[in-house]
Amino acid sequence: GGFVFFSHQIGSFMGVWLGGFLYDKTGSYDIVWYIAIALGVMAALVNLPVKETSIVRNKPAPALQNA
Repeated sequence: GGFVFFSHQIGSFMGVWLGGFLYDKTGSYDIVWYIAIALGVMAALVNLPVKETSIVRNKPAPALQNA
């Protein structure tokens, strides 16, 4: 939880800042798009081996009936 949230916030900040910085340096967003595509593909590849399993839950107890 905490690390994922923290890394997302750092990535969001760096993405916006780096996008503006690279646009100022190159006058184009092309390199920003290429970096975003590369990072997206890398993120997909890193998540491929993740195996999701179902959570086994107990059946809820029946409600008590009023007499």
